[in-house]
Amino acid sequence: MKRKILSALLCVAMTATMLTGCGGDSKESTDETKQEAPADDAAGDDAAAGDDAAAGDDAAADDDAAAGDDAAAGEGGKLTVWCWDPAFNIFSMEEAGKVYAKDHPGFEVEVVETPWDDVQAKLTTAATGNGLDTLPDIILMQDNAFQKNVISYPDAFIDLTDSGIDFSQFGEAKTAYSVVDGKNYGVPFDNGAVIAAYRTDVLEEAGFTIDDFTDITWDEYIEKGKVVLEKTGKPLLSCQSGESDVIMMMLQSCGSSLFDDEGKPAMADNAALKKVMETYVALKDAGVLVEVNDWDQYISTMTTETVAGTINGCWIMASIKTAEDQSGKWAVTNMPKLVDVENATNYSNNGGSSWAVTANCQDVELAKDFLKSTFAGSVELYENIISCGALATYLPAGDSEVYAQGDEFFGGDAVSSKIVEFAGKTPSNNTGVYYYEARNAVAAAIQNVITGANVDDELKNAQDTVQFNMEQ
Repeated sequence: MKRKILSALLCVAMTATMLTGCGGDSKESTDETKQEAPADDAAGDDAAAGDDAAAGDDAAADDDAAAGDDAAAGEGGKLTVWCWDPAFNIFSMEEAGKVYAKDHPGFEVEVVETPWDDVQAKLTTAATGNGLDTLPDIILMQDNAFQKNVISYPDAFIDLTDSGIDFSQFGEAKTAYSVVDGKNYGVPFDNGAVIAAYRTDVLEEAGFTIDDFTDITWDEYIEKGKVVLEKTGKPLLSCQSGESDVIMMMLQSCGSSLFDDEGKPAMADNAALKKVMETYVALKDAGVLVEVNDWDQYISTMTTETVAGTINGCWIMASIKTAEDQSGKWAVTNMPKLVDVENATNYSNNGGSSWAVTANCQDVELAKDFLKSTFAGSVELYENIISCGALATYLPAGDSEVYAQGDEFFGGDAVSSKIVEFAGKTPSNNTGVYYYEARNAVAAAIQNVITGANVDDELKNAQDTVQFNMEQ
C-alpha cells in the first residue's frame, strides 16, 4: 500500500544536506586457495602428496583460527556513528569506544553529531533514493520509530539476531521495540522506564508517605490525590494539553496497543484504551491532573512547586533535579495500575532509543562485537555513563555497586537500581509504522472526550483517521 508517512519524510529529507558516513576500516579476506596434488603412480609420491595435502589443510586451519582470533581481538578498526545530544548520547558512545579500546588497541569510534530529525530524514532519503552508501556504520534510533523504519526500509539494517548478543539480558519491553518478524535489529540503550515521583514533604502535609503511593491503582491514586489537593492546594500530576504521553503510558502498562498483531488500527472496541480514556477524564475532573500549554510550562509545574509529583519516563529526573533547592524532598516509586483491565501492571515505558547497524557498515563483525562488548555486555560502561543520567536497560547493571548508591536528591534511595528493576517488569506493546499518527489521533480524541464527546465515538473516529492515512 502507499505510505503517506514515507512521502512526507522524503520531502523533509530532500531539503537536508546529505552527510556521507565514513565507514569503518574493512578487513580483506586472507583465505588461501587449496590446490589438488598431481596424480602419481608411485606409492611414495602418493603418500607424500597426502602428507602435503594434510599439511596444507592444517596450515589453512591454523590461518583460519588465527584470522578468527584476530577478529575476536578486534585489533584496530573504526566505526562511524550518528547520534544526537553531546552531553548524553554522544558522551555515552564515546565512553563505549574507550571501554572497547582497552581490549582492542587502535580501535576508534567517530561520532558525527546528528539531530534525531536529521537522522530520520537522511535515513529516509538514503533508503528511498538508492543511497544506502551514505549511511554510517551505526545509528541511534528512537524506540518508537524503530519498527517503522525497519518495516519501511528492510534493506537498510543488519539483522543482529545471531550476533552473539544475549537479548534476554535486557528488559523484554525495551528489546521488543527493535524486533520485527521475530528478528532483533537493535541493541537497547537508554532507559525510558516510567517512574512516579512525588514531593514527600507535600505528601506528609496531606498525611501520606511514599509507601501510600506504591503498588496502588489509579482509583486509589485519584482518591488520595483529592486529599492532597484539598489539604495542600497542589494537584498530583501535570501534562501537556493535546499530548498523549499519559494515555500511552497507561496503555502500555497492561501490554495493550493502538494496533493489533497484524499492524491494523485497533482503537475502536479496545477495552483497555477505553478504560485509559475514562481514567484520564476522571483525573482531570477531580482536579488531580492539571493540563498546561507546553513543555516549558510542564517542567515549571515541578520546579516551581505547583504540583506534588509527576509520572513520566525516568529521564524526567534530570529536569526535576534542576530545582536544586528541592534536594531531599523527592521520592521515586512505581506508577499506578489500571482497575479491571487484564494484565494490568504498575510498570510502563516512555521514550528511549536503541543502536542499529546499517547495511552500509564497512565491518559488520566489528560492529556486532563492539555493541556486544559494550552496550550489551559491559557493566563498567553503564557505571561510567550514569554521570550523564544514562540509565541502563541492561539488567546486570542494576546489580552493580554504582547503581546501588543512594541519590541524595531522592531521599538517599538507590533510584538507579530501582529503575532497572522497573524496566525488567514493563510489558511490551506493538508500535508499528503508524505509531505517531495513532498517538496524535488519540490525543485529539481525549480532548474531545474531556469536553463531553462520547468515548466510543471518538475512538472510532480516531481509528478511521489512522486507517485513512494508511490507505493513502
